Formats: sequence, structure tokens, C-alpha cells
Amino acid sequence: MNGLENTPVLVAHADAARQAEFYRKTYSNVAFGVLAFIGIEAVLLKIDPLVNLMLSLQGYSWLLLLGGFMAVTWVAQNLTYRNADRTKQYAGFLLYILAEAIIFVPLLYLAMNFGGGPQMIAQAGVITGTLFLGLTAAVLMTKTDFSFLRTGLVVGFFIALGLIVAGTVFGFNLGLWFSVGMVLLAAGSILYSTYQIKNEFGTDQYVPAALSLFASLMLLFWYVLQILMSRR
Repeated sequence: MNGLENTPVLVAHADAARQAEFYRKTYSNVAFGVLAFIGIEAVLLKIDPLVNLMLSLQGYSWLLLLGGFMAVTWVAQNLTYRNADRTKQYAGFLLYILAEAIIFVPLLYLAMNFGGGPQMIAQAGVITGTLFLGLTAAVLMTKTDFSFLRTGLVVGFFIALGLIVAGTVFGFNLGLWFSVGMVLLAAGSILYSTYQIKNEFGTDQYVPAALSLFASLMLLFWYVLQILMSRR
């Protein structure tokens, strides 16, 4: 009997108790990801050679870093999504957190020293967290079908990637409206990711669910912070 009770099922088909347990574990892991990111970032920002290296990356060298980040993301997602082994799932999650912390180094350094300091970063964090909780609640507390967002998100991310590459190669600033567009794209990603874990994930997939939400959360934070910095 216990074995049957512990057999993973789709979250959408699980009873209320198992759904509650899945969401508790998922969002606890998202919170763990945020805390781990803050801790790792605090250490990285104290490593002057790393900070100087990241600040020096321009043009093609920045594109190479983005390419490396995408490659690490692919590895992390494969470890997390395609393994039943919980240790490997957490290894993939931690790898992704580390990659995010590294790529955030120049932005957070500039925000700390030239863009408003810790207060602005905290403000961006509060705005991001509020939006994230509101968007996820909109999915979890309603029966709205957000699956229609998938195609738009795929197209939007490819367009955004193309603009980032073009802006880096040709040296033009994408500006405030690009950041606003990316905030909307990140918001759509949170809606779709939450809908997906609610309807397509199994009750044992709380670590992959957390990674999916964490990735969208960090994208939102990046561009919210960019918008706040552009106002100074």
C-alpha cells in the first residue's frame, strides 16, 4: 500500500495532499536557489581578478561567455530533467545557480558601485519577487490555460537572442524598451513554466520544476534591475 501511495503521478491528477507537498518542495527549492545565488554572488564579487575579467568582456568575448552560459545551461537541464537520481538533479540545479551567479557578476558590480548600490538591488529583488509570486498565484489559483504562450515565448526568445547578438557585434545599445520587452517575456515564461509544472510534471519532479521557475525568476530580475539602473 505504501509503495502505491509513493508512486509518482502527474501533479494535476494527484490528491490535494500530494499536490501541496509537491508545491512546498518546489518553492522551497526555488527559495534555496535564491539563497544559494546570493551566497555564491557575495563570494564572487570579492574575487577581484574574476570581477575585472568579467568587466573587461566586450563584443565577441561577451558573446563567447553567453555561448558558454547556454552550454552550461543545457548540461544543467539535462542533469536535472533527465535523471531520476535526486543527487544528479541537485547537481544540475547547483551548476545552473553557479552559472547564473557568474554571469551576474558585472551587472551586480555596476549596480553596487555606480547604479544605486545595495538599495537599488534590494528594490529590484522586491519588485521581482512580487511579480513572481503574483504570476505564479495567477496560474495556481485559476484554471486558465497558458499553454498558448509556448510558441510566442520560443519566437520571442529567438528574436531577443538575435537582437543581443546584433547589438553586441555592431555596438548599439538595445535601450530601455528592450528591457521592458524582456520583462514581459520573462513574465510570460513564469506563467508558462508554472502552468507546465502544474499540468505536465510528476509529483517526484520538484527539483526540475524549481530549476524551471528559478531560470525565469533570474531572467526577470536581470531586466528589472536593468530598467532601474537606466533611470539613474
